[in-house]
Amino acid sequence: MSGKPDSPTVGPKIGRIPILDVEPGRSCGDWPAKAVIGETFTVSATVFREGHEMLGAAVVLRTPDGDVLPPVTLAGHDDGTDRLHAEVTPTEPGKWHYRVEAWGDPIAHWRHDALIKIPRGQDVELMLAEGALLFERAAQGVPAKDRARLVRLAKLLGDVTTDAAERLDAACGPDVVELLERHPLRELVTDSAWYPLIVHRERALIGSWYEFFPRSEGASFDPLGRRGPMSGTFRTAAKRLPAIADMGFDVVYLPPIHPIGATFRKGPNNTLEAGPYDPGSPWAIGSAEGGHDAIHPDLGTLDDFKAFVEATADLGMEVALDLALQCSPDHPWVTEHPEWFTKRADGSIAYAENPPKKYQDIYPLNFDNDPEGIYREVLRVVRHWMDHGVRIFRVDNPHTKPVPFWERLLAEIAGTDPDVIFLAEAFTRPAMMHTLAKIGFHQSYTYFTWKNSQWELEQYFTELAGPAAAYMRPNVFVNTPDILNEYLVHGGRPAFEIRAILAALLSPTWGVYSGYELIENVPVRPGSEEYRDSEKYQYRPRDWERAEREGASIAPLIGRLNGFRRAHPALRRLRNLRFHSVDQHEFICFSKKLLDDVVLAVVNLNPHQVREATVHLDLHALGLAPDAEFAVTDELSGETYTWRQANYVRLDPHVQPAHIFTLRSNES
Repeated sequence: MSGKPDSPTVGPKIGRIPILDVEPGRSCGDWPAKAVIGETFTVSATVFREGHEMLGAAVVLRTPDGDVLPPVTLAGHDDGTDRLHAEVTPTEPGKWHYRVEAWGDPIAHWRHDALIKIPRGQDVELMLAEGALLFERAAQGVPAKDRARLVRLAKLLGDVTTDAAERLDAACGPDVVELLERHPLRELVTDSAWYPLIVHRERALIGSWYEFFPRSEGASFDPLGRRGPMSGTFRTAAKRLPAIADMGFDVVYLPPIHPIGATFRKGPNNTLEAGPYDPGSPWAIGSAEGGHDAIHPDLGTLDDFKAFVEATADLGMEVALDLALQCSPDHPWVTEHPEWFTKRADGSIAYAENPPKKYQDIYPLNFDNDPEGIYREVLRVVRHWMDHGVRIFRVDNPHTKPVPFWERLLAEIAGTDPDVIFLAEAFTRPAMMHTLAKIGFHQSYTYFTWKNSQWELEQYFTELAGPAAAYMRPNVFVNTPDILNEYLVHGGRPAFEIRAILAALLSPTWGVYSGYELIENVPVRPGSEEYRDSEKYQYRPRDWERAEREGASIAPLIGRLNGFRRAHPALRRLRNLRFHSVDQHEFICFSKKLLDDVVLAVVNLNPHQVREATVHLDLHALGLAPDAEFAVTDELSGETYTWRQANYVRLDPHVQPAHIFTLRSNES
């Protein structure tokens, strides 16, 4: 024996007709692509073959029940790339699959050659005889009506007594081409692998979120100082729900509602020492009253929470609950499962740090210590709240926990309750954000808060609405309890209006944190993104009625934006976003189109000054001819203009910072 290892078996790793780079499968890697019920998305592949032989290709969907739907033809652009595309639409939730099929198309190849050779008198009868044989083959296996027609055409092609041009015309007419597209004669059929596709309910893609702290709604203070402040409750917070519904929101998101620890409790403005009446941060979860499965006693009882969930549902909204896997030093887990935490050299439990920042009121879980025990407990907690009406979870800092933990947990929940939705609150590096989306999170926070210029917004949303849309659904919040961007600090009311317009129109899902409508924009110190008197550390009751009376609220605009989103299906999609050219960098112009519904937005990004620009539209993206003239109606002002490919725009941010147009052809 030579002692050499056996040579590996060498064989082709490609099909007879190559099918390469199937999207969205390739961009999703080992995980399924995503869609929601009724969402149309594009499947594409590079398909080619040797020589000049013609081919056909199609995408096939397989339903969750295993039924294979009729193929949808893949078509390409005449750009020499061999890249073919087709749009498909899943119609029910569950695990679908799709694949690409390709085949040699001998009749298309014959038609191409015959239309060149026969008019020139080259091999006339031979070409027609070959066509007759192909049509006879094509007639096999098609419905009776179409089979009879193909048989007649085969006989006609072989009839030497009929003029050759007449026979060719009969075989190449548009109705015959259409028939053969429905029933192609396929040779050398090659299939790609089946790729998985998870289809969720619509809320996974579409929604408007409103975040607020129940403890602030109805909170009271004794002006005489005879007692400490009193927390709001679920019952007082429920009184705020009709106003939230009137603004058109779909989801009411609550920060943690659990007992809050006393040890190292934070005081106002994140100070390290709390007074006797300071409520602490809701994210410092756990006390003697319980942990992640308990209700803070100041908020009420579990029955009060259930009543709040039911009141929300009665108004057509859903409750989203915060899932923050961390503990205060007083959490029951600290004594019951000390092995779940990291011990330092001095024997103390390590608290959360992001040097130089310290969070002494929070102990992170160590997921490598008893991972099975932690998993079982977290699964129990999630199912506990699911049993009490919660079907949406906003997950706090998922990027600080192991990715395999989330993949397992989300898959197990999806296996029994596929309607439950998880939002990843991960403001972190792109690789982690994208991976969390791929492994099962239904929605993702984004960098939108820090994208304020035309270039930044166009680049970022081109990514979100492009290949990433196959697995990553953006939830675009304009602010959070932790993020007050300097654009809002310095831009005043116009900045708040501009950011709301952008978020509501660019993304199918957007959100606001309570107080945004009142233009709250005072930071704790210059240059900080922390709010002064942050609601994270104290009660923050607001006089909503007074603000509305005094015109100090942009709630009417938010309501109009959400109503506009509901009225226009194009705005409830992500992949249809298109940007248009503007010759002024402080403007942005974009559109969304779904069938006949077209929305076009032009926004002045400068919250301080009037700006003028010329907008150059991609009329093809709007479904219009290059020389089209059409009417645009501004949904904010009610005015109508006649527009063309190039159009002058002037916007004063203090009067109206944007045009939100609907389109109508002047020919209609």
